[in-house]
This record gives sequence, C-alpha cells and structure tokens, in this order.
Amino acid sequence: MTFLQLLIIAIVQGITEFLPISSSGHLILIPYLTDFPDQGPLIDVAVHVGSLLAIIVYFFKDVLVLARGGFASIGVGADRPGAPAERRLFWWIVLGTIPAVVFGLAIKLGAFNNVAETWFGITVVDDDLMSSIRFTDLIAFNLIFYGILLGLADWIGRETKVFEDMTWRDGLLVGLAQALAIIPGTSRSGVTMTMARFLGYQRVEAARFSFLLSIPAVAGAGVLIVPEIFEAGTALAWDALVAGVLTFIAAFATMAFLMNFLKRASMSVFVLYRVAMGIGLFYFF
Repeated sequence: MTFLQLLIIAIVQGITEFLPISSSGHLILIPYLTDFPDQGPLIDVAVHVGSLLAIIVYFFKDVLVLARGGFASIGVGADRPGAPAERRLFWWIVLGTIPAVVFGLAIKLGAFNNVAETWFGITVVDDDLMSSIRFTDLIAFNLIFYGILLGLADWIGRETKVFEDMTWRDGLLVGLAQALAIIPGTSRSGVTMTMARFLGYQRVEAARFSFLLSIPAVAGAGVLIVPEIFEAGTALAWDALVAGVLTFIAAFATMAFLMNFLKRASMSVFVLYRVAMGIGLFYFF
C-alpha cells in the first residue's frame, strides 16, 4: 500500500469517527474517487486501535475514573471517597454498551440479513456493498435525516447536565442510540450526541459522553475483525503500524478541535454539512 492511501484512510477514519458526519458516508467515496485496492482487515484493526488510543489519551482522567469505578465494583478501593460515584458511572457506561454489543453480534451472525434485504435492499454479509445503488441511497437518506434530528436536538435541548450527572436511564438511552449506528449513514458520534442533547447535556458534555461511550464500541469493532487477520495473514504489519499512528494523530486532533469548537458554537455546521453531503450523494450516484 502507498503512503497516500494509508494517509487518506487514517484521515477519513480519524475525522469521521468522531465528528457527527458519518464515516460510512465518506468511506463510500474512496473506491469511487480513487483506484486504491481494498486495505484489508489488518489495516481496519490498526485504524480502530489508533482511534481507541486517541480517546484514552485525550480523556485519560475520565478513563482513569471509569477504571477506578470498575475496580471498585470488584472490591478494589471500594472504601475510597468518591468510589460510589465512580462505580456508578462505570456501570452506566457498561449498560450503555450492551445494546451495541447485542446488535453488533446479531449482525455478525447474520440475524438481520432478511430485514436488511427486505427494508434496505442490501445484504449485510455481502463484501461488495459499495456496488449497491440502494445502499448509497440509504446512506444519503440517513445523512440528511439524522443530520436534521441532530439540529433539532441541539436547538431544543437544554444545557443543564454534565457527564457526571449520568443516570442508568441516560446511559441506556444513549446506548440504544449508539446501536442505531449499525445503519450506514447514521454516524455513531452523531446519533449519541443527538440523544445526549435531547436529554439536556451541554454540547461539550454530549461530545464527552459520546467519546467515552465509544471506548468499548471501538474496541469491540476492532476485536470482531481480528479473526479475519488470521485468515488473510499479516504481511501488511508495517502498513498497519503507519495507519494506526496516522489515525491516532487525526483522531486526537479531531477530538481537540470538536471539544473546543462546541464551547463557542452549535452543531449547525455539522447539520448543514450532512444535509449537503446527503444531497450530493443522491446526485453523484
């Protein structure tokens, strides 16, 4: 693989994984606009690992709180001041992860194939989804629909809650929203921020909530691809390392940008971008 291909994959993954603009809506354009070969499962794992490390480094203090909460749940440091609150946040994140795990495993096992074929005209396990015109229509529609929903949530949502205010109900609802990201064009970060804003979380806190909830989701997505690596071999080890490092840089910069941007601006620019891109996909394809 060329450095240019690795760079483009890393930038697209690092940026679109965390901005509420849908990674699938952008990834679909790469094979149409370039003659790059498929990057393979090892590169997919590498970019997921790069994204995951970026979240952990950027939100290290929050990750440490959640880790302490996990240890407190098994009795390690359970008598510390603050341990009950940390334990509660840990379990609410676990609760919010369950819907995505259930939906992800169901798709991996092919449980939704009939639904996907009936409703969307696509086959989930088909390796050549990009050739489906109805698949591109689905992405375009969801870019627009969930973009408008994001704008509505940002417009009417109060700004009263922070991440530490999370309850089991909030964790579950945002987790259910995250599970919707299995539908192409939805955007995992976009749909979780949308739900968090509807629940009254401040813009920055909605993004923080979304990113922290993504840790097990991004890690799980990488783990699900690992078996494919053993089938394909590991000849691209150096390319994978480069892709992972580049993705880490792109993802870290994206999170820093978004967290600072949302301190002084609304989600409107992302809403407009999603709608424009959705219309563009309808026209282009």
